Amino acid sequence: MHRSREWLFEKIRRARREQGLSGRELAARFKVSRNTVRKALESPVPPRRKAPPPRQSVLEPVKGFIDALREDLDAPAKQKHTIPRVSERLAAEHDFELAGRTTAWEYVRSRRPEIRPEALEGRRHLEGMVPQAKRPGEEAEVGFAGFWLDLAGQRRKCVLFTLRLSYSGKAVYRVYATASQVAFREGHLEAFTEPGGVPSVHIRYDNLKPVVKQVLFGRSRLESARWASFKSWYQFSAFYCAPGEDGAHEKGGVEHEGGRFRRKHLVPPPAVDSLAELNERLTASDIAEDARRIHGRPTSIGFDEAERERLRPLPTDDYDCGIDLTPTVARSSRITVRQCYYWVPAKFIGTKVRVKLRANELWVFDGRKVAARHPRLTRRYTYHDILDHYLEILLDRPGAFAGASALAQARAEGGFTKVHEAFRAAAKTKADDREGTRMLIGVLLLHRQLPPEALVTADGDLPADRIGLHRPRRDRGPQGDRGR
Repeated sequence: MHRSREWLFEKIRRARREQGLSGRELAARFKVSRNTVRKALESPVPPRRKAPPPRQSVLEPVKGFIDALREDLDAPAKQKHTIPRVSERLAAEHDFELAGRTTAWEYVRSRRPEIRPEALEGRRHLEGMVPQAKRPGEEAEVGFAGFWLDLAGQRRKCVLFTLRLSYSGKAVYRVYATASQVAFREGHLEAFTEPGGVPSVHIRYDNLKPVVKQVLFGRSRLESARWASFKSWYQFSAFYCAPGEDGAHEKGGVEHEGGRFRRKHLVPPPAVDSLAELNERLTASDIAEDARRIHGRPTSIGFDEAERERLRPLPTDDYDCGIDLTPTVARSSRITVRQCYYWVPAKFIGTKVRVKLRANELWVFDGRKVAARHPRLTRRYTYHDILDHYLEILLDRPGAFAGASALAQARAEGGFTKVHEAFRAAAKTKADDREGTRMLIGVLLLHRQLPPEALVTADGDLPADRIGLHRPRRDRGPQGDRGR
């Protein structure tokens, strides 16, 4: 059994103390040299063994070249030396092939943590984090981050707007289709409304395209006109962080908070029918998050009255975040907005209509009334059709009904049900295809004035024999116009 040197030294000293044995006798009893006995009698702690002289590494001739990897400190993240690349350069530039990749890897692994301090040695400034003290109601941070979700059965990428109050940590989250100027302003409006005020000093931002047109010298920025008017309306100042990675550290609170919220509430990717539904979920999550405590804070993030009292009050009227447009309605009963197509009622064909472009919706106005509402499209050349807007045209051209893109979209969204399909089949059996289609269009026109339950009988069939729909006279215009 192995005995430690401490154990051996204790036995030697004890034998000398109790039995008075000489050095020769102690060496004979414990089978050690007299030199070991002398060391044990001098000190109860064994002296450390001398380390053997280090063996020279096979990399010794080329260590200077490998240490030159400090140039990687300023190199792009994806263009730094890897171990295979180091070995290739050693062979090609120095004709050195004595060391394998494992030897080079072990040396580079040990040297890389030492290269940065060596490169910074002698400098007066050092990298690090300086804790900040925030005052209630003075500052906030804003961030835009992308994430994926299943919207109406399709995987899409949207953006998460986050505004975080720097003192309490209270944050507001909203989801938008794109990171547009309208979405940016609407996100601020929602975030100001929930706590009931605006930060009194400033809000920290990245150099986002929705607000910054050009980065000037220092902290100066050339802002967009709408963003400047929005800031003036709510009376707050913008603090723009430095470009690049250094700027992310200047608003690390919202960067960390956005990542934490995505991992907790947006994993796995949520499946919703509309962005309005997801925003309702996020509103409930905001309320649930009010009970969360941040390390070192005496109160939860949602119940810090000192923060609420020091926020600047909101103006009496809300800012109109949408954009007003006046596109012309084409013969296809569509308007083109930002290279996307939206359907409007057929009676507007050939005229200009007033459109309000919002972050997640598009509204079409008929005077002061909203004539149509569409979800905002983000991909170029896509379209959103509403079958109801095309019924008057289909009365005159019933043959186009079966292949209409609006009909395909109504089926996909659930607006054109199996009950309607059954009615169409029954109407085509009673009359020909042309008149049967007109009878179905008559039922769809009745949906504008009556609820669906009033048009469906108890056995699930539509009363085809009661419709009595006839082809309208051309001099009277489409029949549906009178109902509009």
